[in-house]
Amino acid sequence: MLCFMKKRGWANWLVAGIVGICLFSCATPKNITYFKDVPDSLPNKEVAEAMYQTPVIQVDDILQVSIQTLDPAATVLLNQQNTASWPVTGTPGTGATINSSGVSGYLVDKEGYITLPLIGKMLVKDKSTSQVRDEIKAKAAEFYKDPVVNVRLANFKVTVLGEVARPSTYVMPNEKVTLLDAIGMAGDLTIYGKRDNVLLIREKDNKKEFVRFNLNNTNLFTSPYYYLQQGDVVYVEPNKSKIASTDGARLRNITIVSSALSVLIVLLTRIKF
Repeated sequence: MLCFMKKRGWANWLVAGIVGICLFSCATPKNITYFKDVPDSLPNKEVAEAMYQTPVIQVDDILQVSIQTLDPAATVLLNQQNTASWPVTGTPGTGATINSSGVSGYLVDKEGYITLPLIGKMLVKDKSTSQVRDEIKAKAAEFYKDPVVNVRLANFKVTVLGEVARPSTYVMPNEKVTLLDAIGMAGDLTIYGKRDNVLLIREKDNKKEFVRFNLNNTNLFTSPYYYLQQGDVVYVEPNKSKIASTDGARLRNITIVSSALSVLIVLLTRIKF
């Protein structure tokens, strides 16, 4: 009878443990959902959005410059150097870590200049692509009638690291990129990503800026850092579950190795040489 009571006691503890684990796991989804502060009962909730700041061109940026004229031969001549290739990490819309073909365009030199065929040397540093476009168009108009000019940053890259599906450096197809755009391109956060503490690292005037975002709150839309800039790094920290699972896997491996060594020692002690 006493033995039966002891067994029942262990059974009760086991059931209580299973129930506790179930309750804990059921509470997890509330930390996974984005923008939890938007009530389900409201059809719409207006949220102010951060002002977009046009990025400016910096040293070592790569510019794609397209100049179209009425003369096909002149068009080919003006755009021939646009095929010059520079190695850049990442490719548009993919998780590739190295793009062997590089990115074509004009590399901004250490003094902030690019050199265009016929038009010559132009200072582009600290200017927007639209400003450079207008200046190139004015220069080209001195030689050709009604030129059409397009300028874009070919290496607008953002790095996404940590607990995302595809951590990598991504070359963005346009200059207006948000934090959510970068996370979406990286395949979203994994189930182990810490959604209330996403880190943004930005270099400005040779200094590092560190900003924290909470994806569970719509306040991120009002942050001046919501729109990303060239070279930004987004890091998603692992949550406690990932750390615990990593420790568990390490402990399991240690246990397996220890068991194997114990078996080996037993075998060695029984073998007579």
